[in-house]
Amino acid sequence: MDDSVLFELIECAGGKYAAMATLNRPNTLNGLSLAMTRLLNEKLETWVCDDSVSLVILRGAGEKAFCAGGDLHGLYHEMQAHQGQPARANKYACDFFAEEYSLDFLIHTYPKPILVWGDGIVMGGGMGLMAGASHRVVTERSRLAMPEISIGLFPDVGGSWLLAKAPARTGVFLGLTGAQLGASDGILAGMADHAVASGRFNELIEQVKTKHWQTQYSDYQVLTDILSRLAIKDLPVGPLREHFDLIQQTCQGYELEDIARKIAALAQHSDPWLARAGKTFSAGCPAAARLSWILWRCARQLSLADVFRMEWGVAIECCASGTFQEGIRAVLVDKDRSPKWEPATLEQTAGDWCNPYFEMSIDDPDHPLRHLGT
Repeated sequence: MDDSVLFELIECAGGKYAAMATLNRPNTLNGLSLAMTRLLNEKLETWVCDDSVSLVILRGAGEKAFCAGGDLHGLYHEMQAHQGQPARANKYACDFFAEEYSLDFLIHTYPKPILVWGDGIVMGGGMGLMAGASHRVVTERSRLAMPEISIGLFPDVGGSWLLAKAPARTGVFLGLTGAQLGASDGILAGMADHAVASGRFNELIEQVKTKHWQTQYSDYQVLTDILSRLAIKDLPVGPLREHFDLIQQTCQGYELEDIARKIAALAQHSDPWLARAGKTFSAGCPAAARLSWILWRCARQLSLADVFRMEWGVAIECCASGTFQEGIRAVLVDKDRSPKWEPATLEQTAGDWCNPYFEMSIDDPDHPLRHLGT
């Protein structure tokens, strides 16, 4: 019996239920595996058709993380096994990204309220689960980020679409630096909707139990009202808001090289948050920076389904190119924090370099995500 995700039905007034799914791998910060993706997808599809289920609550076990990302170790071993082979030869990577993105899209388009309790670390794959929920809740312990540039990937799981909708050029900054956000900045960036103290989760559940859910559109407002009453008052201003104008100036323009130079210069800034962002970018993967920039620009013109289709093609090429494998090695396997990026500089990724990453057409009839949006 796979207990990596726990499911339960919470009976509410009037006989309706709130369905709850708990990511149950606290020792790995609830990292999302392919098995967990399949369990979640199957249960969410079941709950769609169950008229007794009025809303869904998604949370993580433990106190450290909702979900810190995907199954990077599994992907790493499969990339090693398929080194030098075409991208589609790595069936595990193809299936992992296709099924993860399908699950994320299902959450974005779910016909019932979904509340994600984003307590603790919410990064990478965790952001993918949270981004599309109707009610995205953060706490005073939340740390939100898309840190893929440090592991040779780009902000995937719909991250391109999410960052393209962030105010002004903050999405460019967050994608290129992997900067972490707290509760107030998460709301500012459009990554969260409500802030509730971490110790009030049980109180939230008790309030949910008292409501007469109707399994109709009015349930969204009922859940919003509950969260509004529990909300943290006077959230402290975060660094994203504090430095909003500077970030806008830094990321303004249409040449990535100019933006990169200005972000790198932040490494000398007196503010530690900005300095860390500058240093992270400078140490990050040049290929990932270029791909993030291209996808951010494309996502502004595409539907959500097409963004997921485009991200899938780029993601499996990252697995085949070696940059993603090298990033995981340096950060999670050998932990030497000294990746040997290839290409080694941003200038080497200019021009036609990126073309192989976009060879898979989003209109390809054989695309594994062709069903999205239909």
